[in-house]
Amino acid sequence: MIDEVARESRRERRRARGSEAAGHRKPDYRTLRNPFLPQPVFSDDQVAAIHDTALRVLEELGIKVLLAEARELYRAAGAIVDEDTQMVRIGRDIVTAALASAPRSIHALAGDRSRDLVLELGALSFLAGSGAPNVTDIERGRRPGNLADFENLVRIVQSFDVLHMIGPFIEAQDVENRFRHYAVNRAQLTLSDKLPFVYARGTPQVEDSFEMLRLARGLSDDAFLSNVHCYTVINSNSPRQLDIPMAQGIIDFARAGQVSIITPFCLAGAMAPITVAGALTLQHAEALAGLALAQISRAGAPVVYGSFSSNVDMKSGAPAFGTPEHVKATLGAGQLARFTGLPWRSGGGSAANISDVQAAHETQFSLWGTVLAGATVCIHAAGWLEGGLSVSFEKLITDIEALQTIAELCTAVPGDADAIGFDAIAEVQPGGHFFAAQHTMARYRTAFYEPLVADLSNFGSWSEAGSRTATERANGIWKRRLTEFEAPASAVACGEILDAFIARRTEQGGAEPVS
Repeated sequence: MIDEVARESRRERRRARGSEAAGHRKPDYRTLRNPFLPQPVFSDDQVAAIHDTALRVLEELGIKVLLAEARELYRAAGAIVDEDTQMVRIGRDIVTAALASAPRSIHALAGDRSRDLVLELGALSFLAGSGAPNVTDIERGRRPGNLADFENLVRIVQSFDVLHMIGPFIEAQDVENRFRHYAVNRAQLTLSDKLPFVYARGTPQVEDSFEMLRLARGLSDDAFLSNVHCYTVINSNSPRQLDIPMAQGIIDFARAGQVSIITPFCLAGAMAPITVAGALTLQHAEALAGLALAQISRAGAPVVYGSFSSNVDMKSGAPAFGTPEHVKATLGAGQLARFTGLPWRSGGGSAANISDVQAAHETQFSLWGTVLAGATVCIHAAGWLEGGLSVSFEKLITDIEALQTIAELCTAVPGDADAIGFDAIAEVQPGGHFFAAQHTMARYRTAFYEPLVADLSNFGSWSEAGSRTATERANGIWKRRLTEFEAPASAVACGEILDAFIARRTEQGGAEPVS
């Protein structure tokens, strides 16, 4: 298998050199703008009613906040706090002020400035499946997440421009919790120049992670605080609870000027009302509570409104994704995000157990929901299986094909006289063909998207080549990417200084996560 991969890798490099010499297309997927008009599922009056009801939930029912510091910040801003029950009732004036101070556009700086991201309505970026305890491929099967596989996922994601950030793809469970953030951050910073992720698992780990970023990027404290260099994802515990590490994460990231993607995870019928409107009302209330805490901590803190609502299978209670309800919830969340004016994140994914047809269609329906809803960031856009319990190497590749297709749709379609092609039509006589037309010959190398995984050969050629499925072809692709991978020189250069920091902090005992 290794010899086969190496041979195919050499063939692919020769094809690439030939393509460059022949002027083949070189698409740019690093900066995408969504060309599609956002699709609504609710009327404007219904959106306003959902927003008003969410404010009523916060005012009359409140949210349970387990972190004492967060409760004190809410209290200082005018919220009503009951210390005995840890319930916080947040007035709509507090939420209104928070929405007014939150930035509408966030410029996030990557290690390579050509990979900087602007997070705002109308922008579009994708992130691979994240947060999974397991990893899988068709040869080694499903297994607990480990550091080596995490590093390989970073390498693969770095290799595809259509994935715009690095994420917490899988848990590196072979590294002790108090040291895990060092290993994960080192992998991100030495193997990639994309925007990195930082876990919000208590102030000690967050401060360690920020320091590693400063060292890797050569930033002073002031320079770090002045710009966005990383992001985290904050999940409330639906219904209506904000736990200690998540509340602390909102505060820590807000004060450091780094991005919090504040995302309730509301499953209709389980952790939220069974209706789409009801689930979105609860999600909206919890997101607004988190956004308010960020702005109370530091006015103007960069925050992304988060949405990840779907339904459950009412027979088993298992989460479902790519369902009609998931798509409708995403479209409705887009309306609520536009109501606030903030950049926002949606979630893709699949409940399928292996990389099969179910996995593909669920992921692509959730992807289309994201695109048609106008999301700024789509997390779990590639590789996610089992409702988030595993990330598949093969599915990562097959999903990238879908993402690159969407990226192609984000590019302008020429419609000038030359593209309309009257002369080409005139050149070809009735019953003829356009293969040799001048119009075709001038464009055939760059006219069409070149598939990553799809095999466009006929049945006979496909059979002679081994009758391989898309999943089998994807297996070879990710292996070739790893064989050919070269980390960016700027990322490699920071390894020594990071290793010195990690050695010192390891000797000091590391940092335990907070729960």
